[in-house]
Amino acid sequence: MSTTTLEKPADAPAPAAKPAPRGRRPGERGPLGTVLLHAGLMVASLIALAPVAWLVYLSLGPDKNDYLHPGGIAGKMSFSNYGFVLQHTEFFDWFKSTMIVALGTTVVGVLLAATTGYAVSRMRFPGHKQLMWVLLLTQAFPIAVLIVPMYQIFSDLGLIDSYWALILVNCTTAVPYSAWLLKGYFDTIPIEIDEAGRVDGLTPFGTFFRLILPLARPGLAVAAFYNFITAVAEVAFATTFMLDDSKYTFSVGLQTFVSEHDAEWNYMAATAVLIAIPVSLFFYLVQKNLVTGLTSGGTKG
Repeated sequence: MSTTTLEKPADAPAPAAKPAPRGRRPGERGPLGTVLLHAGLMVASLIALAPVAWLVYLSLGPDKNDYLHPGGIAGKMSFSNYGFVLQHTEFFDWFKSTMIVALGTTVVGVLLAATTGYAVSRMRFPGHKQLMWVLLLTQAFPIAVLIVPMYQIFSDLGLIDSYWALILVNCTTAVPYSAWLLKGYFDTIPIEIDEAGRVDGLTPFGTFFRLILPLARPGLAVAAFYNFITAVAEVAFATTFMLDDSKYTFSVGLQTFVSEHDAEWNYMAATAVLIAIPVSLFFYLVQKNLVTGLTSGGTKG
């Protein structure tokens, strides 16, 4: 009796091993965490957009008392408020004045803040640390305390009812914060770049303007946006220092819709929506560098 032995061919492929189950890496979100995160972001977005949407909705009500009965606006929406603001108010004078003051504050404020922040970041002169704390201390004084002495100073200089008065006074508010912001950003730029500039024969100002400022573009964008918003939203100084109604800024022009016994809320809402257009446009121009600038300045120093 013979037996037959079945031999397995040598070149037969081995059975594939089942991959081991992969666990989540540390810090990696699971499906539930992702859903909760997106839900939270959606809720936060709705909360942020709700006041804007409500303002736009109220601006479409043709009567000044429609805000008391907002449900009735849907049946009679119109753009008549926008037409009135553009045709029968000094809106374009307000726009011109606001742009002059806001852009002037942005240019002057960013230049002062950048040179101050760079000097403190790179140079070790006596009192360089105290200088930054003094700038921060200036933010502790309330505007009500500053208006009277500043009015007297600008009156002596002949700057009352001039754009320069608002530009300079807005810089006193915006420059301290912007200097702190840019100082932190300049700290993240390697000092070897400054040394390379000096080796190539650049002066300190040449190094600053030709090498450092291009690298600090995201930080400059954040500072510019902050200066611009500060100038557009400022009310107290603009109300006090501007006497000619043709030089009113938006924040002062809005007050013309409110009197002692009456308030035209429909026109105020329409004007507020129109004001948001140049601010949104400026934000669009700098938004590419805005996120980077907001996060990079706090990594060092």
